[in-house]
Amino acid sequence: MRFMVLVKATADSEAGVMPTEQLLADMGRFNEELVKAGVMLAGEGLHPSSKGARVRFSGSARQVIDGPFAETKELVAGFWIWQCASMEEAISWVKRCPNPMPGESDIEIRRIFEAEDFGDAFTPELREQEERLREQLENKPAH
Repeated sequence: MRFMVLVKATADSEAGVMPTEQLLADMGRFNEELVKAGVMLAGEGLHPSSKGARVRFSGSARQVIDGPFAETKELVAGFWIWQCASMEEAISWVKRCPNPMPGESDIEIRRIFEAEDFGDAFTPELREQEERLREQLENKPAH
């Protein structure tokens, strides 16, 4: 099972406060453990929402909304994508994570949909298309 592990933003991360050298070192060690265990598939930190944008959809209309965004606790400051056998395993890994922010912080774990989760609506033709796209992504040269 794949999981998206979301590091929730805080007032400090939204203000652009950068992590300390110690936190970077601690996270580096944690990420090494994840990679060695075959858990980590990807992971990145995100700039504050003040450097972001949202696109709101309403029927065929599109509205661009520039950051920053309210409700800091609902924002994401970083993420991992992990391969784990269960939600319990993902929780166990998160509990080992260094606190990603000064003070209180939250990490949210969400399971990623797999092809079989969509049942009959995910037709053989759609599965083929999905496989072709994933293959193209895997073979795409890095920038």
